[in-house]
Amino acid sequence: MTSDSVRPPEERYNYRNALSGLLTLMKEEGVHGLFRGLGTNMIRAVLMNGSQVGSYDMFKTVLLRNRIPLLDHQLEDGLLLHTISSVLAGTVATTVCAPADVLRSRLMSAHDKTSPLQVLTTALREEGPRFLFKGWTPAFIRLGPNTVLMFVFFEQLKKGWRTFFPATYLSDSG
Repeated sequence: MTSDSVRPPEERYNYRNALSGLLTLMKEEGVHGLFRGLGTNMIRAVLMNGSQVGSYDMFKTVLLRNRIPLLDHQLEDGLLLHTISSVLAGTVATTVCAPADVLRSRLMSAHDKTSPLQVLTTALREEGPRFLFKGWTPAFIRLGPNTVLMFVFFEQLKKGWRTFFPATYLSDSG
């Protein structure tokens, strides 16, 4: 529905509201239509979580163990370290997820039963590999701040947990 206004008039769905769109979709495509793009969405979720959490931990560890070149500065475990690690993790996650985001969007807006492989091969042939990163900047503008807030709050929650429950917090990892 959000992209309906940018379609050519003959390709628009013109749903009155979300419920109307849902009922029309089920009537025309059946329950199967509700799950279009589910596989690419699951793949994207795995890519997002793995790249975001894994790269955050890696960047945090590397920055804690090494001095920053050119600045000759050693970061300590605190807000600056968490923010830098989060921004870098958001960059990695956005880059890793961009192809899945593009494929998911194209699958969900397809009119017929198109497979992810068909969408991928057609777009690669017609647009080249750069199409996989269309929308990277807006995606980063959304995901970057989200990642920073998520990990900064996470680190503060860990710190608070250690303060209030020191005996139950057995490990300082993660």
